[in-house]
Amino acid sequence: MSPNPVTLMVARRVARGRYRDFTAWLEEGRELASDFEGYLGSGVLAPPPGDDEYQIIFRFRDAQTLAAWEHSASRRTWLSRGEGLYEAPQEHRAIGLDGWFQEATGQTPPRWKQAIAIWLAFFPVSLLFQTLFGGLLADLALVPKVLVSTLALTPVMVFLFIPLSMHLLGPWLRGEQSIVKCLTQRFHPRSI
Repeated sequence: MSPNPVTLMVARRVARGRYRDFTAWLEEGRELASDFEGYLGSGVLAPPPGDDEYQIIFRFRDAQTLAAWEHSASRRTWLSRGEGLYEAPQEHRAIGLDGWFQEATGQTPPRWKQAIAIWLAFFPVSLLFQTLFGGLLADLALVPKVLVSTLALTPVMVFLFIPLSMHLLGPWLRGEQSIVKCLTQRFHPRSI
């Protein structure tokens, strides 16, 4: 049985007037992590308008490879160069798929809600992919066509759209709002 991938999610609020320095420092850290064994990818979710908290996601093959990166001298040096660019971070580790939901809700919601949240992320991305690339893949046999599409879509889903879906649907996943209210609040500008 292969080990479960581990995701480290860190929330950092940018210090006032340090946005440009923060984003350059953040990109340096992502490049640093990519040099470590077991690195599977990373992503950054920018804050919504009016907020300054970034969600940074690092994913590693297993707990051991994440720990090797976390406790490395090069990461400690990188973190020390970032002092003053952000407020104290909040960190959360997640193993497997349930981790996405625990980050968004503090607990694991029912599987049917998880399925809906993933589908709401997957459907528009798949539709866009098919619209843009379906014609190019039309002449391929079924297995290569599915191979190409899953290779292209899986990283995009795991590092961007599933975390975004969890963030947007958090109140619904926690049982605080209906899904309709949750989505309409997220996609309609608030009146002033």
